[in-house]
Amino acid sequence: MRLFTVLAVSLLAFYSMAAEKDRFADVQIQAKPLAGNIYMLTGSGGNMAAVTGPQGVLLVDAQFAELAAKIQTTLQEISANGKIATLVNTHHHADHVSGNKVLGQGVAIIAHQNVYQRLKTDEKFDKKGLPTVLLQQPLALNINNVALELIPMPVSHTDGDLVVWFKEANVLHTGDLMFAGRFPFIDVKSGGSVAGYIENTKQLIAKIDDQTQVIPGHGELTDKAGLRQSLLMMEQTLALVQSYKKAGLSLEQAVAKGLGDKYKSWHWNFITEQRWIETLYQAE
Repeated sequence: MRLFTVLAVSLLAFYSMAAEKDRFADVQIQAKPLAGNIYMLTGSGGNMAAVTGPQGVLLVDAQFAELAAKIQTTLQEISANGKIATLVNTHHHADHVSGNKVLGQGVAIIAHQNVYQRLKTDEKFDKKGLPTVLLQQPLALNINNVALELIPMPVSHTDGDLVVWFKEANVLHTGDLMFAGRFPFIDVKSGGSVAGYIENTKQLIAKIDDQTQVIPGHGELTDKAGLRQSLLMMEQTLALVQSYKKAGLSLEQAVAKGLGDKYKSWHWNFITEQRWIETLYQAE
């Protein structure tokens, strides 16, 4: 009986590992040129950005470790020097930092100071991928003749977000301060805040113009109008859920009442309408 139990556990672990590997088998890393030698990269997980050139690649976010080889192949295809020279993490979530342990070896990994604190205590995170340059204030860089600024943000998606602003190229990487066309994930357990998320969205809108190309954390490439749409959705749905609370509705009753057909298209598999209402209902 004991031997059977051991075999069963071993088989379960094997099939679990195989399923995890298969999850990425068909993922392709696509590179979209934006401005000069700045690219948006998509695959599975948070959208990435890359600045290519003779100094090596500056890569924004690292997706999953299982995709590292595919990411490196794509970087080699779009750059004569596909070697990563600098890695930036927009925050600490696994779909943005799991690849650190492969893609960040031997290079500077830059992140908000709170990202380091959270990853250091995360038992699932490989400590070989810990950030090595920690920010609390904006940092200006110039790599491959591209000027950029790494800007730590007040609490919003988490307590450790930063955005990447290519001012001259007019490209903004928001990290998960934007989920284009979707209800956003606001990780309140990691210091996130609905009010902070809304305020930071306003700050980003004020920073850019109508021609700015906006790389969201998730979703398609967008622009200032897309950020405005997200802001309007958040403000309107927050006001609606607050009206439910003011009328005395419980959380369960608010979920049952819903947000109406107007917001059905924002629902997705991770942040469903129900989960978004739950987030808004608990907002201060």
